[in-house]
Amino acid sequence: MKQYGVNELRRMFLEFFESKGHLAMKSFSLVPHNDNSLLLINSGMAPLKPYFTGAEIPPRRRVTTCQKCIRTGDIENVGKTARHGTFFEMLGNFSFGDYFKDEAIHWTWEFLTEVVGLDKDRLYPSVYVEDDEAFNIWNKEIGIPAERIFRFGKEDNFWEHGAGPCGPCSEVYYDRGEKYGCGKPGCTVGCDCDRYMEIWNNVFTQFDNDGHNNYTELKQKNIDTGMGLERLASVVQDVDSIFDVDTVRALRDKVCELAHTEYKKDEQKDVSIRLITDHIRSATFMISDGIMPTNEGRGYVLRRLIRRAARHGRLLGIEGKFLAKLSETVIEGSKDGYPELDEKREFIFKVLDQEEEKFNKTIDQGLSILADMEAEMEAKGEKVLSGENTFKLYDTYGFPVDLTKEILEEKGLSVDEKGFQAAMEEQRVKAREARAVTNYMGADATVYDQIDPKVTSAFVGYDSLTAESEITVLTTDSELTEALTDGQSGTIFVKETPFYATMGGQQGDTGVIRSENGEFEVQDTIKLRGGKIGHVGRVTKGMFKVSDQVTLEVAAKKHADTCKNHSATHLLQKALKTVLGSHVEQKGSLVTPDRLRFDFSHFEAMTPEEIEKVEAQVNQEIQAALPVVTDVMDIEEAKKTGAMALFGEKYEEKVRVVSMGDFSKELCGGTHVANTSQIMVFKIVSEAGIAAGVRRIEALTGDGVFAYYKNVEEQLQEAAKTAKTTPVNLTEKIEHLLAEIKELHSENEALKSKAAKDALGDVMDQVRDINGVKVLAAKLEGVDMNGLRDLGDQLKEKLGEGVVVLASAVDGKVSLMATATDGAQKKGAHAGNLIKAIAGLVGGGGGGRPGMAQAGGKNADGIDAAIAKAAEVAAEQMK
Repeated sequence: MKQYGVNELRRMFLEFFESKGHLAMKSFSLVPHNDNSLLLINSGMAPLKPYFTGAEIPPRRRVTTCQKCIRTGDIENVGKTARHGTFFEMLGNFSFGDYFKDEAIHWTWEFLTEVVGLDKDRLYPSVYVEDDEAFNIWNKEIGIPAERIFRFGKEDNFWEHGAGPCGPCSEVYYDRGEKYGCGKPGCTVGCDCDRYMEIWNNVFTQFDNDGHNNYTELKQKNIDTGMGLERLASVVQDVDSIFDVDTVRALRDKVCELAHTEYKKDEQKDVSIRLITDHIRSATFMISDGIMPTNEGRGYVLRRLIRRAARHGRLLGIEGKFLAKLSETVIEGSKDGYPELDEKREFIFKVLDQEEEKFNKTIDQGLSILADMEAEMEAKGEKVLSGENTFKLYDTYGFPVDLTKEILEEKGLSVDEKGFQAAMEEQRVKAREARAVTNYMGADATVYDQIDPKVTSAFVGYDSLTAESEITVLTTDSELTEALTDGQSGTIFVKETPFYATMGGQQGDTGVIRSENGEFEVQDTIKLRGGKIGHVGRVTKGMFKVSDQVTLEVAAKKHADTCKNHSATHLLQKALKTVLGSHVEQKGSLVTPDRLRFDFSHFEAMTPEEIEKVEAQVNQEIQAALPVVTDVMDIEEAKKTGAMALFGEKYEEKVRVVSMGDFSKELCGGTHVANTSQIMVFKIVSEAGIAAGVRRIEALTGDGVFAYYKNVEEQLQEAAKTAKTTPVNLTEKIEHLLAEIKELHSENEALKSKAAKDALGDVMDQVRDINGVKVLAAKLEGVDMNGLRDLGDQLKEKLGEGVVVLASAVDGKVSLMATATDGAQKKGAHAGNLIKAIAGLVGGGGGGRPGMAQAGGKNADGIDAAIAKAAEVAAEQMK
């Protein structure tokens, strides 16, 4: 048998199923599209769910893919064994109501034995215990003896996920030979050892589970096949594990090279080698799909993977930053099947470098804090790190909880995960409140799920802002309806619409839909699965019925302003790349009639000079009156022209390429001005950071800029009017006012000081001698804390050596102050303790140093008692 490489096997599988009438689709992004039930794509069928449920019509009823997947359920075991990993590629062939068990099983056999060339005698199928149909196909049609076909129960051979489509499975196991076995008598398919490896799984989706284990036959039966590419490669290449297949081995060898070590020489080191090898694959693919390291959701999964890999690099003695170097090996090994890795190479390296650097800055500090915590635990004889401390390491030093756990486990200790979860509860509650009701698809369950998937809408608004069409569907907020009447809110669907639906950051159009006897105000336009465009709003007069002929009219001024802002984002992106560098990638945008918002990858705040340069360049291209031309072409052809594609965006085969002279060229489905001169003018109003490595610019165009300056002018006029001057002289007037305020302030302080002295009067006759130390405790009227402190210093000088306690109330708020000279302190006086002892009498609290202390309170009636007690406390202190 030929030992095919990973890239060859991927190609062979896709070409084989293309020859069987399947459409080979590119791998979907790891970020689920319209599916809130998943954090990351974890199987070949996950991104195809809408086709399985019938919510969307597939591009063809037979589809084949090689899907990148990430599963983190077993993350704790990654590295510890050679069979666990977080990243894998899933080969799949799918039928949406087309072929079923017969073809699926025959093609499984044909591919494994005739295309790949596996030994027929080493292949063992399994079927669900009640699935006689599948058993008979394997036995009677393929010719496998009955004793070599294994019948397994529901746990092993029946696929279901709560309510919804489900069905029996038929798996194929490969006997890898005795060298991989456990040697026990009776070792066969189903044994836990590594001899019999499951390499192919056919899921026959033929039932619907109502959620209470009541099964009904599905009208549309589907095939969902999965086969791990790396698993197949390990069988074909006859190697121990996925870490030994050609592309993964190259990466593993690179880890060993950087660590100056060899694989299979030291079990402890092997754990780290495998963990880094696996985690850097996941991280590279995740970043290529636009996932950034954060502290929540999929961003947190990425951060955990990077930080675990970075720490294990340290355990292996790898010096300096190393993840980007490894990522290069991942890209070289996988760019055949995933060209996006190569396209995003520099971006991936930058994100890894930045995250590794961040972690390096905190890890030493974090490790030393953890070491202190461990010492504390040892001293107390504890084996479990408290949830509070675990959270502190997570929150302050960026240690994911499993990293803390892993470090402690190496020493036979553990963490209080319940306590950690309690510390995290606040964030959890927020997340729960934000989570919407979801349907089987994991998307928000809405009235729109009830619409026939065949219903679709055509957008005709690139050339016109009005259209005549027919209503196909009407809905209220909660159900499909045949009619909407005066005052009712709802959504109108038509065959053809000039209304642009919110997409690609561009806000949907607003406007009016009219019929012979009705008018509907469109407040928003939304895009739904299957190419449906919904006009959301309310009936302002008359009524609308399904099949009515209507006239649709977009609000022209708002639409024109949106176009200006959208075209300006294209100019802005190019200007940012020119001024800041080619690493700038669009991370999101919002285009409304009033303003534009543009998020982009950049790793530091822009300087005022950079902002000025970008703004000037955009305005230059506006003044150059560049024609805005749109061409429709194939996606590959578009990329060859150098058109910029958006990060993580899902494109159709035919795309629109928007060019603005020779300056900017982007793939874009939005609406634009015909010439850049129509934008008129461009103004950046803010630039700020919104996430790690992501900046946000807010800007205005056209009338928005004039409105902005008009507002600034009005504020200036208002400020000048308040200052009783003109805008031209405002700065000078402010300077005069500030000088005057300063003068008045010092005058005020002098007056307050005099008033305080006057309030004090002649208090020297209240001085008492306690054990040879002079003590003065006095009550004043209307003096604030600053005044009391000044008086305290003056009285201390008069006394020579002694203790001064003063109390006063201003607007019912009590201030207490005590001060003691060095001589008094030597005899036992302590201002801080004295204040603590008397503050309770004025309903407050405070304290301070031995020489000076103060307190506040709310009970002015207690001042006399406090002053009386002060002398007692002073006497007590200086016994």
